[in-house]
Amino acid sequence: MISFTAQTGRLFLRLCSFIGELIIFCIRVAANILTPPFFMRAFFSSLVQIGWLSLPVVGITAFFTGGALALQIYAGGARFNAEEVVPSIVAIGMVRELGPVLGGLMVAARVASSIAAEIGTMKVTEQIDALSTLSTDPIKYLVVPRLVAAFLTVPLLVAVGDSIGILGGYVVGVTRLEFNNTIYLINSINYLEFWDIISGLVKGAVFGCIIAIMGCFFGMRCEKGARGVGRATKSAVVSASVLILAANYFLTEAFFSS
Repeated sequence: MISFTAQTGRLFLRLCSFIGELIIFCIRVAANILTPPFFMRAFFSSLVQIGWLSLPVVGITAFFTGGALALQIYAGGARFNAEEVVPSIVAIGMVRELGPVLGGLMVAARVASSIAAEIGTMKVTEQIDALSTLSTDPIKYLVVPRLVAAFLTVPLLVAVGDSIGILGGYVVGVTRLEFNNTIYLINSINYLEFWDIISGLVKGAVFGCIIAIMGCFFGMRCEKGARGVGRATKSAVVSASVLILAANYFLTEAFFSS
């Protein structure tokens, strides 16, 4: 009993320490965003790495998700003679939930791991210490450009993913489910509201910040050796994915609870 209590206490203290480190890290990042200089070359490189190179995986995921969603809604709606709701539900489901969440998870799997591995390797090889020696703040040079790039590009990826997902539902609806193409498009557009689109983009911006923060945080606290880099990469992806799902719930609660 005493051993169990001691282990529980140690885990709780580690959790408190981890949360404290993360809060301090976020405060340092926020302070560096608001003060010059801003490294434009690192920023544009991060734009390409996070945004452009993530587009194929986000697009493919969204297309097949939209198609599968159309099939599932049609099969479920057929039980209640409500097959005509397929276009509207696919559009709303992709824009509100599946587009932002799946896009965020795909970017987290690709980008958070890449950031953690890159910064972790720099930490292990003492390149970050060299930056400090050269009077360059590692937070400002390594973290801020990636955070700003993720904040700007993930909403754009979400918007593209939403469109491709609706296209996937359209292709399946017209070719497999024999919907009229004009009616399908009209129903998809008519039932979408402006706030649906805005909520998805806001989710994308929040998810982008989570991805960049988790990747940079675990990379900066990476332990020595190849095993430390592997642990940092794994922790970054897992933490970013869990936080994305948790943040999605609270954002959905804030947007659509009333």
